[in-house]
Amino acid sequence: MARRIDFYDDPAAPKPNSLVPSVNVVVTNDAGEILLIRRSDNDNWAVPGGAIDLGESLPEAGIRETLEETGIRCEITGIVGTYTDPRHVILYTSNGEARQEFSIVLTGRAVGGEPTPSDESREVRWMPRQEVEALTMDRSMRLRIGHFLAGRATPYIG
Repeated sequence: MARRIDFYDDPAAPKPNSLVPSVNVVVTNDAGEILLIRRSDNDNWAVPGGAIDLGESLPEAGIRETLEETGIRCEITGIVGTYTDPRHVILYTSNGEARQEFSIVLTGRAVGGEPTPSDESREVRWMPRQEVEALTMDRSMRLRIGHFLAGRATPYIG
């Protein structure tokens, strides 16, 4: 199986060979729980997201990625921040792509659907906010979710 390996400020990390704009969405339900996936490629927990396709807007990509990975339809409600740290390199073992981090994290509200795993998500769950910290996830994803949970008045820019 193809794997995703995250490196942070690691001298052993491969040199980046791509930069792909992507989106993640922190989706909440009426109970205030956060929609999370357990990724198929590294077994870490994360919010849904992925690359922005040519011809689609940032919100369209966020809505599409959320539905594809989770079975949940959402509407976009805001922005958590931008995450472009060149010290974070993501290696995709299927094709040798070493991607420099470039993600815009949005907020969303669930409007329909049922949590359903996909090829990219082995598990999909609504998680109470207080249980998120105990989950295994990459430091960059933890930072993004932490900024959301902190309820920052302004978007993170980094």
